[in-house]
Amino acid sequence: MRITRLFTEADRSPYDNIDFKTISSEIRNPDGSVVFSQERIEVPAAWSQVASDILAQKYFRKAGVPAKLRRVEENSVPSWLWRSAADKKALATLATPAQEGERAGGETSARQVFDRLAGTWTYWGWKGGYFNAEEDARAYFDEMRYMLASQMGAPNSPQWFNTGLHWAYGIDGPAQGHHYVDFETAKLVRSKSAYEHPQPHACFIQSINDDLVNEGGIMDLWVREARLFKYGSGTGTNFSSLRAADEDLSGGG
Repeated sequence: MRITRLFTEADRSPYDNIDFKTISSEIRNPDGSVVFSQERIEVPAAWSQVASDILAQKYFRKAGVPAKLRRVEENSVPSWLWRSAADKKALATLATPAQEGERAGGETSARQVFDRLAGTWTYWGWKGGYFNAEEDARAYFDEMRYMLASQMGAPNSPQWFNTGLHWAYGIDGPAQGHHYVDFETAKLVRSKSAYEHPQPHACFIQSINDDLVNEGGIMDLWVREARLFKYGSGTGTNFSSLRAADEDLSGGG
């Protein structure tokens, strides 16, 4: 793809023409009790308090963001697009008990979220050969960050929750049963980790077999629903294949 810049300029940050502000976010129950509170978060100045509260409460990663990061070199990827991971040597300098809590924390700026989303999309696009040239990839990265910050567009909630945690911070975990299409083989494969190939899709309609315990059956549906709910997705099910009340059981009953 060729990407033409509309809102940004080469060699300038897409945030240069966007004002930011530092605010507090607090959400309360009707009885006045505090549900959520976070001080000193950075958001675009044009954002409403409601939009800022949603970002801070729902979409900021709350834990596991390393205080020190290093870039992970890949020969086939431009250096500005290398993913990041925890810098263990630098983190080792925070060795005293008083510094233990400084080794990792959560996101505090909207820029971090915009960067991890747009950066991951650009990284995936580069790996998949979508861009004609490096300048097109850079333009895409900058334009997407500008549009996110300006609220010209927004992805679904699972993208905000999950996309970029591995690329931006090296956050990962055990595989959770997700699948993805390998861009090199065009085959569906099972993900080997939780966040390198996350499940960032919003809504699903699932099928169910008229079976209690086998794959695709009633109990298996609970697992599949839990897997989707855990990462912020929604799901419904077509139950038309299940037997009606008073019908015979296949196993004799």
